[in-house]
Amino acid sequence: MSNRRNASFRLAVEHAGPQCLVPLSRNNFRYHSIERSRTSHKLFRTMVKKVAREFLTDDLDRQYYADNYTCCPPPLFVPLITFVEIGCFMYYSVDGGRLTINGPLPLSSIFIYRPDRRIEIWRFVFYMFIHAGWVHLLFNMLIQLIVGVPLEMIHGPCRIATVYLAGVLAGSLGTSVFDTNAVLVGASGGVYALLAGHLANILLNYTNMELGILKLAAIFIIASADVGFAVWDRYTMRSSSEMPVGYTAHVMGALAGLTIGLVVLKNFEQRLHEHYLWWLALAVYMAGIAFAIFWNIFYY
Repeated sequence: MSNRRNASFRLAVEHAGPQCLVPLSRNNFRYHSIERSRTSHKLFRTMVKKVAREFLTDDLDRQYYADNYTCCPPPLFVPLITFVEIGCFMYYSVDGGRLTINGPLPLSSIFIYRPDRRIEIWRFVFYMFIHAGWVHLLFNMLIQLIVGVPLEMIHGPCRIATVYLAGVLAGSLGTSVFDTNAVLVGASGGVYALLAGHLANILLNYTNMELGILKLAAIFIIASADVGFAVWDRYTMRSSSEMPVGYTAHVMGALAGLTIGLVVLKNFEQRLHEHYLWWLALAVYMAGIAFAIFWNIFYY
């Protein structure tokens, strides 16, 4: 493993702790990791190798990660946020007394983003806890777990939380600018940020990844279907008396993932030209956020 790898990556795979001296006989000693030798199971190691093969691009990184990752601490952010979002959906489903493809839509919730209550700034983030229908929830939770957990295993909870929340914030701010009459629910902004961040990694390294072209095609097909359903729901499925649910968060979340994702989930090798790309991606995201904030403050 090159010393040019990010420090956070090295820390993420070096949780095995200090090596211990284990006596093999009265006169023979050697260095050996007690915990790893006793707890390494074949299924766990197979899963770790699969994650390394699918989400890392360099063979040396893959081997080093597969040999040293101990899942201590385990992924925490994605499972926790998923549990909370499912819990909120169940609460509002029971409270509303019905469950449909695109409902219930709890407009009275203190979490949902509403254009007429944008002064309550927590709604720009907390809307991610509310979902409009079981299809919306199911898609977000599946992608969140399938993509988010492996990414968190590699990059750690802080980096994944940064990308996820950056997508959530970009989704609500983008909706407030480009779809001013729509309400916003769901974790699509964060989910698409994770998906786009991983997509950026595939685009930059698809020749080094197994089935890179097929992965790109699968991501585009799944994302297109989900966005298509959101657009259909926005313009056709709700009565004129209901506030429409915006779909802009999907696009804004993906753009956030392509920018902040390049900053946080970039290759572990740091080259000179990539530093310029790092600053460019960060500047694009921050400029977009600043513009949306000023829009909300001075336009309305």
